[in-house]
Amino acid sequence: MSASLKGRSVVVTGGSKGIGKGIARVFAGAGAKVAILARTLKDAEACAAEIGHGAFGLSGDVTSLSSIEAALKTIAAKNGGIDVLCANAGIFPPARLEEMTSEQWDEVLDTNLKGTFLSVKAAIPYLRKSDQGRIVITSSITGPVTGFPGWTHYGASKAGQLGFMRTACIELAKYGITVNAVMPGNIVTEGLAGMGEEYQKSMAASVPLKRLGHVDDIGHAALYFASKEAAYVTGQTIIVDGGQILPESLDALAQA
Repeated sequence: MSASLKGRSVVVTGGSKGIGKGIARVFAGAGAKVAILARTLKDAEACAAEIGHGAFGLSGDVTSLSSIEAALKTIAAKNGGIDVLCANAGIFPPARLEEMTSEQWDEVLDTNLKGTFLSVKAAIPYLRKSDQGRIVITSSITGPVTGFPGWTHYGASKAGQLGFMRTACIELAKYGITVNAVMPGNIVTEGLAGMGEEYQKSMAASVPLKRLGHVDDIGHAALYFASKEAAYVTGQTIIVDGGQILPESLDALAQA
């Protein structure tokens, strides 16, 4: 499967840390020409240097169409086009519904949902020229399947991404471009680590596989969607959560 990504031009938004970094690492390891986009050039370049395999970093703000267009133009010129867009950029600052401000709501929706739209829109002219045009969106189980207090804005943005995907895949099918989404559960990232060891333990206890996911787990799911072998798969999702959403209760896990 990974052989079909060798030499392909791949863009990962929000690729300097967390899940994005895992996606970039997996694609680079498969021989793809990986471009890592982050708001801060220093972070993007540091991540690219760590990953190696010819990956390179550049700055880009997914909430700005002109910014993302400029970044993709640079990438296409350097890599000879763009074959795969991994629309991964996202934020999740917690805020309870009753205390949440409209500014906090807008910040999350602008990055997570509008940012997906703008990234896809800017990439279409390049993907149309590819014989393996792929869009892989990083969504979440939170919003589309589950809920968690403090993340109504995040959940709404992630559910919105799937609604966007299901129509975008129909509109772009005439170009041979596929659009799919990976839905992570609890994955060990810098953000999750910052929530404390006890939180991580409690989350792992709710997962049938009894562990939290690794960022590379998401990378491998994204790699499948981007592969030649997934050419007839579009408008679909893969949940990568260790079975987290399946038990009816923690008691069900205890009886397993």
